[in-house]
Amino acid sequence: MTTNLNISVEKVAKSRLEETDFDSLKFGKSFSDHMFVVDYAEGEWKDARIVPFQKLSFNPSMAALHYGQTIFEGLKAFKSKEGDTLVFRPEEHARRLNISADRLCMPELPEELFLQGLYTLLEIDKDWIPKKENSSLYIRPLMFATDEALGVAACKNYTFIIMTCPVSAYYEGAVKVVIEKEYVRAAEGGIGFTKTAGNYAASLYPALKAQKKGYDQLLWTDAKEHKYIEEAGTMNVMFEINGKIITPKTTSSILSGITRKSIIDLAKKWGISIEERRVSIEELQEAYKKGTLNDAFGTGTAATISHISLIGIDGIDMILPPVEERGFSNKAKDYLSKLKIGEAQDYMNWMKKI
Repeated sequence: MTTNLNISVEKVAKSRLEETDFDSLKFGKSFSDHMFVVDYAEGEWKDARIVPFQKLSFNPSMAALHYGQTIFEGLKAFKSKEGDTLVFRPEEHARRLNISADRLCMPELPEELFLQGLYTLLEIDKDWIPKKENSSLYIRPLMFATDEALGVAACKNYTFIIMTCPVSAYYEGAVKVVIEKEYVRAAEGGIGFTKTAGNYAASLYPALKAQKKGYDQLLWTDAKEHKYIEEAGTMNVMFEINGKIITPKTTSSILSGITRKSIIDLAKKWGISIEERRVSIEELQEAYKKGTLNDAFGTGTAATISHISLIGIDGIDMILPPVEERGFSNKAKDYLSKLKIGEAQDYMNWMKKI
């Protein structure tokens, strides 16, 4: 596969920065001035370009609309006090995009093209990175099939886009979750480990039902027995039981989160006991009864670490300890928050300075 790394640039005539209220950002509602676009045709990626953020024009028969060949990623850029642009683990996101692409019969996007397009875009739109605490520039890469024909088959034409949007915190405070034992997000052998639109579409209805009952998110269980915890609706999940951090082992039905992986690495570096294994509902219930369920939290790009205040199961809410009393999750959240703005030592070389 050949790759043309010459990126053409077309800038906006007038920036929308002055029209954007950075003090009242809503997640995913405001978008920066430009986007990176590259097309796949005739077996190669071509016409890499930075263009003004704009609407797309497409044929109603475009394959992605009908057969779901579409994948995406999510990562963030931050501004240090010195004014540097910092990105958290971009190479990992480039690699995971290709894991999703492979499973959905989509072409591999060369990592160099992903990164060069991202860095070029961030350099042009660096003024869109918020400076306010708990804010960042959310980065959304996506790839979708563009063949103009009906018929179930892997396509030959694709478009890859990176767009960005300034955001504040995804969740305000701790979240309430309920264990889902009826509906299924993903099953073993399926595409649950990929970041594809269909996984999220499948979660909308049961999540809405949970929200109507006062919960913020679901804890999904395995599709076969509904006995084992898999992940939360927008994040991986971890528990602290009797001083030990436990997280479900990733499978073909669980997304391998990059924040999850980072938390595991931090625990090992800090000498904290951590296990990747099956976590049953029964184990959580027993730990709660014994008073050893010390913590539960979600991990993900959008939320980083999101504390869970209660877990609902079979009509009973298991109330967790106050957030301020939690040890490891607070330490990890504080470290990652400082790391991303250049105020903590980068033990693992996770931050990329643009």
